[in-house]
Amino acid sequence: MKRIFLLAFLTLSTLLVNADTLTLKSGHPDSYIVKKGDTLWDISAFFLDDPWRWPKLWGANPQIANPHLIYPGDRLTLVFIDGQPRLVLKQHIKKGPEGRISDKGGPIPAIDLALIQPYLVQNRIVDPEWFEGLPMILGGESPSRHHVMNDVVYINANLPVGQKLAVYEEGREFLDKETSDILGQEIILTASGRVTESGDISKVELLSNLRESKAGFKVAPVEDEALMSAYFIPKAAPEAVPANVMAIEKDIREVGKLDIVYLDKGAQDNIETGHVFAIYRNGETIVVNGDGLPVPTIDRNAYENLKAKISDDEVFTMPDIYHGKLMVFKVFEKTSMAIVIANERPVRVDDKLVTPKTTDLRGE
Repeated sequence: MKRIFLLAFLTLSTLLVNADTLTLKSGHPDSYIVKKGDTLWDISAFFLDDPWRWPKLWGANPQIANPHLIYPGDRLTLVFIDGQPRLVLKQHIKKGPEGRISDKGGPIPAIDLALIQPYLVQNRIVDPEWFEGLPMILGGESPSRHHVMNDVVYINANLPVGQKLAVYEEGREFLDKETSDILGQEIILTASGRVTESGDISKVELLSNLRESKAGFKVAPVEDEALMSAYFIPKAAPEAVPANVMAIEKDIREVGKLDIVYLDKGAQDNIETGHVFAIYRNGETIVVNGDGLPVPTIDRNAYENLKAKISDDEVFTMPDIYHGKLMVFKVFEKTSMAIVIANERPVRVDDKLVTPKTTDLRGE
């Protein structure tokens, strides 16, 4: 029997709120038999008016490496623990001639990397000086300027035979908008390779390619910190860490669900993989003109634009507008990368990222 995920990707954005009290739906069942294709969102809808609060119903603990797992045929029973409703799992076990036999496989992660791997990119943000010091491609056995899988390229360093390398193209340099401090250098993965011959000029066979590689591209050993976790446990980002969308991976104006963005906060700000942020756009500033009428930004004249910069009784800032949610999947020292997991409106550079609240969950 196939195992099912606790979290289908479309519901991974629901692990956001941990309110104190749960309200059960009128006429809820006392138990439920899990069916193939179920998610905790679906199951919780039988018990709660607000199914996005399934973590509280299950007592999900984000500190546990492998949280609750369910399979088709499992019986979920509603109980009360310390006065709070909880679903507990009673495994489905069938009897056979040899005794009691369970046909389940091994444990599965909360959100398998394979589920979202096609949407993720292997770019990194690194220290510019470190990147500058890496060996580079000088050329290759092929006379072509562009090198692809199975090509052999030459590297200007003595590298150990068998070492696996990643090939990177230089991307954008990111700066802190307030201090102009360097946050990091974007490097774009183009290929992987393995050293086949050592020397002052080493030979590397390209094993895969995401895009063509050229002379001047840098190479670096494939290290554990460059790899992503095999699974993610979504959790609300800490309240003390407001962040912003620093850049869009595709370097376009705006993106939506399953697109990748860069954040201006990282490990030094206690950002972790799995952190979920709500995305907001600054509310519009409305100016009241001489006739006592509100003037939106698009219709303001030069005087009204100047007036908008001065706080007075005729200038009003509208509430920030909710745009969606994103989840961090890769963390660097000063920055991080995230995937947009839900959006009601396009996501853009400079959008604000805050701890999700109950009202951020509408429209999911």
